[in-house]
Amino acid sequence: MSIGSKLVMRFSVGLILVAALVFVPAGTWRYWQGWVYLALFFVPGVTLSLYLYRRDPQLIERRLQSKEKIRDQRLLLRVLKPVFVVAFLLAVVSQAVFLGGLLLAFWVMKVNRYASRTIQVEAGQTVISSGPYAVVRHPMYSGSILMWISTPLALGSYVALPAFAVLIPLYVLRLLNEEKVFRQELPGYLEYCARTRFLLVPRVW
Repeated sequence: MSIGSKLVMRFSVGLILVAALVFVPAGTWRYWQGWVYLALFFVPGVTLSLYLYRRDPQLIERRLQSKEKIRDQRLLLRVLKPVFVVAFLLAVVSQAVFLGGLLLAFWVMKVNRYASRTIQVEAGQTVISSGPYAVVRHPMYSGSILMWISTPLALGSYVALPAFAVLIPLYVLRLLNEEKVFRQELPGYLEYCARTRFLLVPRVW
C-alpha cells in the first residue's frame, strides 16, 4: 500500500473512531462542541498532512509507523491506549488550547523531519535546535499534552479531566525514555541538552 493510501486510510478510520467516541456518548448529532472538535482535529490535520506529503513524504511515512521497537515504549503504550479511550469517552474540550497544541505539534513536524511516531535514531539523523526546539527539548509532547488536557474542558465534561490528567505521567515516562535513547545514540544531543535546559515546560521543567 502506498504512503498516500495509508494516509487516507489512517484519516478515514480516525474520523470514524473519533466521531463515534464524541457522538455516541452524547446520544445526539446536535452537539456543536463535538462538530467543532472534529473540525479542529481533522481540517488542520488533513491540510498540513497533504502539505507535508508533497514536501517530505518520508516524514509522513515515519508518522504512519506504529510498531514500537523499544520494549519500555511498548509497555507504556499498552497502558496509554486504554487510558486514552476511557478518557475520550468522558471528555469535552478547551477549543483554543487544543488548537494551540495541535499547531505546536505540526510546527514540530515542519522543523523536524525526523519526528517519527516511534522512538528511534536513524542513520544520518541530526539534532534539531530551531523553532520550538530552541525553547524545550520535547515540544511534540508539550503540544500533545496541551491537546489532551484541554479536551475535557473544551467538550464541557469536567469529570473527564482527572482521566486525561493520567496521560501526563505516562507522557513524562515516555519522554524520559526518549531522553535516555537520544543521549546514548544521537550525536550532538548532549551539547544540545547543555544549551536547552527545559524538557517540556519553559522555565519549569
